[in-house]
Amino acid sequence: MDPVSSSLYPPSAPQLRSRHNVMIEKINSATLKPEELEAVYAISRAVALAENMDTALDEIIRYARPVFIFDNMILYLKTDEGLQPTFARAIGRGRFREAELTWGEATALEVFQDAGVISRVEEGEGDVTERNHLRFLLGLPLFLENHLAGALVFIRFGGPPFAPDQIRVSEFIAGLVAQLLGHDQLVKRIANLEAERRLDRLQEDFIATVSHELLTPLGFIKGYATTLLRQDTSWDDETRKEFLTIIDEETDRLHELIDNLMDSSRLQAGTLKMSFQPFRLDAFLRDIVIRALSLHDNITIVLSQSLPEIKIEADPTRLAQVFDNLLTNASKYAPHSTVMISLTEEPEAAHICVSDNGPGIAEENMGSLFKRFYRVPNQDTNIHGTGLGLFICRQILHAHGGEIWAESAIGKGTTFHMCLPYQPHSVDHELCLRENDI
Repeated sequence: MDPVSSSLYPPSAPQLRSRHNVMIEKINSATLKPEELEAVYAISRAVALAENMDTALDEIIRYARPVFIFDNMILYLKTDEGLQPTFARAIGRGRFREAELTWGEATALEVFQDAGVISRVEEGEGDVTERNHLRFLLGLPLFLENHLAGALVFIRFGGPPFAPDQIRVSEFIAGLVAQLLGHDQLVKRIANLEAERRLDRLQEDFIATVSHELLTPLGFIKGYATTLLRQDTSWDDETRKEFLTIIDEETDRLHELIDNLMDSSRLQAGTLKMSFQPFRLDAFLRDIVIRALSLHDNITIVLSQSLPEIKIEADPTRLAQVFDNLLTNASKYAPHSTVMISLTEEPEAAHICVSDNGPGIAEENMGSLFKRFYRVPNQDTNIHGTGLGLFICRQILHAHGGEIWAESAIGKGTTFHMCLPYQPHSVDHELCLRENDI
């Protein structure tokens, strides 16, 4: 359904208010038949209880059609491009010839330009003896906060024409649809405000977290460098080496923080590139363990003895980043624990487990574990981080068509499971993923 032309010239606000008031005066429940009044009450209740716009409109059709026969109902709303059909149902005689049906664009435009009820008849193509040849259309304006927001169009094929009492019922329905539209817009407005506030809070938290994490190593670097440059004292070789070692370590930490922030930004912007190549996953894990043992002296890393020979196509650099993040977390949050790494061959993917026997993670924190900037609450103020490591792990695994999840129990440790397909699911080897759960 194409939008109606955007060259619309609706009546002025005073004219709209006047015509709206006239329409309200004409709508009098005393003029309705008992079955019509019952249908209007049922529709009112459906509108009040509606969870979403489409469901409510379907309910309106269900209750209205027995007392007000129509074959099609279409809702047009005003947009920057003109009147757009936002809801349409073919439920009567014309539903089996839906591709040939008119959806009342001309009637909706006339309603919008005149701000009044429009009843008209159109002739369709084909044999004049066919029942669908004549199309009776009824268009009603939808007023929202004293302005014309759109039009509701009913179509009946083959007659009879819409009677005055049916038009009165349709005016009730249009009024309730306008209420539904107002409620829907209010809900969306509130949701947008909530999203904006949430984004503001995230930005504030991000600035606070990043500022703290960047300033901490910078403070060490600046402090020890300034101390070494003091002219009023001298330092022995051992002390100087200690200070320079701290500067070197904090510089590495600062570099790691910046790398994580850059990777997170690239993931968010959709520019993190992957360089896929075939390699042996079992050999890759052995190299990871050898490297990790030299970096983390406060944990014991044990690789399963019976590793199957598995060949995969993946980005080894990015996968190494995943294991570096997991083992660094184990070193931070489960010091002096034993970390077990195992590899299992499954029909379509390799299953890798990284388990520690540390303090574990509380159940209430598990749902947020892989969210960007999330950090598990910890009593130890000496543990630093931006909450980006696990987020980056998940995104890298997703870029390979894989998955990562965690299981944990307080006092028993944490296990990270990774499923890694033997072949990437996408032919595009410059893969990237946008974050979808800020």
